Amino acid sequence: MACAIILFAHGSRDPLWRRPLEAVAQRIREQSPQTPVVCAYLELTEPALGTAAAALVNDGAEAIRIVPMFLGVGKHAREDLPVLFSELKASHPGVTFTLQPAVGEDGRLVHLLAEIALD
Repeated sequence: MACAIILFAHGSRDPLWRRPLEAVAQRIREQSPQTPVVCAYLELTEPALGTAAAALVNDGAEAIRIVPMFLGVGKHAREDLPVLFSELKASHPGVTFTLQPAVGEDGRLVHLLAEIALD
């Protein structure tokens, strides 16, 4: 199995809020059908990060990449996510977890957002 991906976001009570994140997951599935991808949320929306990771592990994932879908690196990305990441590694010692930087720190996204703003 390819390295599975969890797109991790804050969450919202508004069900429409999930659409952009789910669209990214769908695009990943289209571009890389062999790559398992799920969305997970910090709060207000299910599934939680631990639930999503457990489902991937149950499906055979031996490596999971967590992609924080945050534009800014606030308290959740700096403080909450590292704690959750440590809990995941402790809960699934046979799985290799990788935590990517928040997408807002990636120069490619910054460039694309600037292009969109200038259009």
